Amino acid sequence: CAMDWQVLTRELSLYLESQVRVGLFGSGVGLSLVLGFGVAYACYYLSSIAKKPQLVASNDRFCRFLEEYCPVVTETYYPTIWCWEGRVQTLLRPFITSRPQVQYRNELIKTADGGQISLDWFDNNDSLYYPDASTRPTVLLLPGLTGTSKESYILHMIHQSETLGYRCVVFNNRGIAGEDLLTPRTYCAANTEDLEAVIHHVHSLHPSAPFMAAGVSMGGMLLLNYLGKTGRDTPLMAAAIFSAGWNVFESVESLEKPLNWLLFNYYLTTCLQSSISRHRQMLEKLFDMDLVMKARTVREFDKQFTSVMFGYRTIDDYYEDASPCRKLKSVGIPVLCLNSVDDVFSPGHAIPVETAKQNANVALVLTSCGGHIGFLEGIWPRKCTYMDRVFKQFVQAMFEHGNKIFSM
Repeated sequence: CAMDWQVLTRELSLYLESQVRVGLFGSGVGLSLVLGFGVAYACYYLSSIAKKPQLVASNDRFCRFLEEYCPVVTETYYPTIWCWEGRVQTLLRPFITSRPQVQYRNELIKTADGGQISLDWFDNNDSLYYPDASTRPTVLLLPGLTGTSKESYILHMIHQSETLGYRCVVFNNRGIAGEDLLTPRTYCAANTEDLEAVIHHVHSLHPSAPFMAAGVSMGGMLLLNYLGKTGRDTPLMAAAIFSAGWNVFESVESLEKPLNWLLFNYYLTTCLQSSISRHRQMLEKLFDMDLVMKARTVREFDKQFTSVMFGYRTIDDYYEDASPCRKLKSVGIPVLCLNSVDDVFSPGHAIPVETAKQNANVALVLTSCGGHIGFLEGIWPRKCTYMDRVFKQFVQAMFEHGNKIFSM
């Protein structure tokens, strides 16, 4: 590949020289400049942007398993050539990627405190590979902070699972997916009670079906905190984590930088406020909602609302408990975590590389570009992202070949 680019560069250089001879004011000069810029940009892209991800894993058998059955994590990632910067990928992904059609079956389950949780099921009853519903592999999907089963990245995960014959169920956090709040309680990244209830419920419905989970952004943080708490005592056989915020202190500090506040923080804060405004009458029983609605950053919202709701003495106590980096060493099942080091929601320096090396069950895949839930690739990245390919290959690897991890 390197030789091909050397030949191409040499041929283009010769062509540029011939074009310059057309004359300073001739049309050849403009074409030469365009081609010259194109060659320079291509060389920069191939040398500095398109890179193989860093695979961090202390378990050689886990590494060999991934190399054989999930090879995408060892291949060069070619970000969209006109859209590779992290912030741009993050901003454009929701508008560029398609939204596959998915027909859900909704289920509301009750919680111990009198609340309810909305689950959206994609049963995949037409599965050719697993016609027996009792043994059809099941993937539990956890969306991001204000996300639901309608998010494009969730729809793409379901589409990938459908082609493999798997069943999916989406865990919508309380009060997010249109259902009413029956108690003055929503959700947070640290409290895993609702997730535990959902996992127990899904497993009880299909106890003979292989069972995995995948979490995105805050959904990934919640899933990691659950796995750190339960260790091996979980019906999940494996998990995939995408764009998790590993250290909440570092995440909010990054998001409070002027440009990031303008592009992401303020909008995310308004989304959080919008998600609870419909339940204002219920929440006013415990909170000063006027004060909550005045928040202009995620940190202010968490200080006035989230940390108070879940009984933390200070917001720092909540952020410490919500940070998955503190629990990673206790994870007891195979987990693959994909992050981009240019993600402003989860800065590269805050990714717990050394901690991951101390747990044989954990593998990190770190790309140099990709942003937050971006990972766009191809000239027009509408149908599939690098994240989608990692999800598909890892889920299939675990369901089809997971028993080989510890025998390789």
